[in-house]
Amino acid sequence: MTDGWLWGAAGICAILYGLVLVERPPSALRTLVKTAATGALALLAYLQGGGPLLAVALALCAIGDAFLAGDPKRWLPFGLAAFLAGHLVYVLLFWRERGPVAAHFWAIAPLVALAGGVMLARLWGSLGPLKPAVVAYVLAIVAMVATSLLLPPLRWPATVGALAFMTSDAVLSFDLFKGARLAGSTRLTAWAVWFLYFGGQALIGWGMLR
Repeated sequence: MTDGWLWGAAGICAILYGLVLVERPPSALRTLVKTAATGALALLAYLQGGGPLLAVALALCAIGDAFLAGDPKRWLPFGLAAFLAGHLVYVLLFWRERGPVAAHFWAIAPLVALAGGVMLARLWGSLGPLKPAVVAYVLAIVAMVATSLLLPPLRWPATVGALAFMTSDAVLSFDLFKGARLAGSTRLTAWAVWFLYFGGQALIGWGMLR
């Protein structure tokens, strides 16, 4: 019963944030709803026996959500740090749960690394003093996605979720640092960033709790 309530709470908060609050100015309500969406997934992972690594990774990302719900000019470095830590915990989790190396790893992992390199190259001139932090972040998320490719077939939702997470970060990075928006639309970009991100986190949680 508890897991159903938590999935429902996470989904309601995600929809409320994505469709109502995502483009509004920073506020306590906006921060609370955004943080609660991923926070509910962290609590679900803890209560449903997903292990400490899954719960900690989701909790760190919820903290990152809280920072990024505020003014990016002030809180972006703190948000990056929280998400970087979350990615590193995911790497440990996926590595611990890895299965035999399958053929798809050798086909997809190099493409993920290439995408990370291209993203850095395109953003480089706009990163300013955040260059070291962004390099570390990109390396961490590439490692997170690559290790998700090592998970057993039963965990496939987590792999899809990791790829969605990286896609969300790519869209957000080009919006923040280059002002590049999907189809020139601020709203479409905000929706893509949020729903790819939250959907990715939900898929990771589901995949690791199966």
